[in-house]
Amino acid sequence: MYLNTLAGRSYNDLMQYPADYDNKELNLTNPSTFRDLSKPMGAQTIDRLLQFQKRFVEWDDPTGSTPAYHYGTCYSSAMIVASYLVRTEPFAQVFLRLQSGHFELADRMFHSIKYFWLSASKNNMADVKELITEFFYLPNLLLNTNKFDLGMIN
Repeated sequence: MYLNTLAGRSYNDLMQYPADYDNKELNLTNPSTFRDLSKPMGAQTIDRLLQFQKRFVEWDDPTGSTPAYHYGTCYSSAMIVASYLVRTEPFAQVFLRLQSGHFELADRMFHSIKYFWLSASKNNMADVKELITEFFYLPNLLLNTNKFDLGMIN
């Protein structure tokens, strides 16, 4: 576990993580409860995979300088990590530095695991973010114990 911690990996070497955000109890015998780790976030549904493949095949850059691509954003970055951990220090300060000293609009900040899962796995073609390890062991990432003024979602 210590080596995994140093490498920034999960504390558990699991092949799947639960991704059921609708039910009050997880049914660990139902395959649809789990995120398919054999596929990237852009291929979690057939429709989403086909949309990304279509974009790749139909890509036309008139300048010829940008090759075809599947994903126009990264699955992880300093901003993504800081946005997930914005309620905890030192990540709140990192977030503020990356956002010119201000918190993002509340509707655009991380506020719902289910909403962000659906965005990254199904609903938003510009979103292929992966969950970070802290989702599976750090409940404080969901609590605003520092009482930051994060605004109100509409």
